[in-house]
Amino acid sequence: MSKKIVKLSWLPVLAGSVFFSFSTKEAADLEIEGFTTPNLELDYTVSLDTVEAETSELAVKALPKLGKSYIGFKEALGFKESRGNYKSINEYGYMGKYQFGKGTLNLLGVYNTQEFLNTPELQEATFYTNASRNKWILIRDIKRFVGKKINGVEVTESGILAAAHLAGPGSVKKYLRSYGAQMFNDAFGTSIKYYMKRFAGYDTSFIKPVKNPRVDFSKINIANS
Repeated sequence: MSKKIVKLSWLPVLAGSVFFSFSTKEAADLEIEGFTTPNLELDYTVSLDTVEAETSELAVKALPKLGKSYIGFKEALGFKESRGNYKSINEYGYMGKYQFGKGTLNLLGVYNTQEFLNTPELQEATFYTNASRNKWILIRDIKRFVGKKINGVEVTESGILAAAHLAGPGSVKKYLRSYGAQMFNDAFGTSIKYYMKRFAGYDTSFIKPVKNPRVDFSKINIANS
């Protein structure tokens, strides 16, 4: 779900997470809190020419410092989807840092789109919840295909989960089980193969597979609409 964005925000995690490490207990707390950086002003407007020059440089210099952890995975994916902009809405109606559609939000128990756009913590929790659902649906395919090569790209768990975010778990199943014969491109021409390659090799063991998960609003401080 890669999108053309005019308004953007730089990665919110960069200010505090570049050299950040955490214990098992802290990781559990981060799961509850949704890996968000609250109370930051995230938005400003620049020209598209500036976007192409400066964001490319940022991606090269900053993102690798986050490493191959879950944080690195979600921030790299969020950067690809919207340049990390929580307020982003693209021409097809996909919303937020991770560019969710209304149908997926409703499936995860999120119905107020304005509240969703105004609450970074909710967006982070929604991303984790969706990844948990996708991992549950694809768990057998992860076990079967990780380590194999399809269309010249080594299959990894993080690549599968990123592709599921792009195309949905059903499309990823078809791609894997057909050994790449059943392709998928989103409205912008981005393919499952591209996401498999770009987001390969991250440690996504932190994401626990859950059947039919819902976002837990009791652990989220909802922003005012």
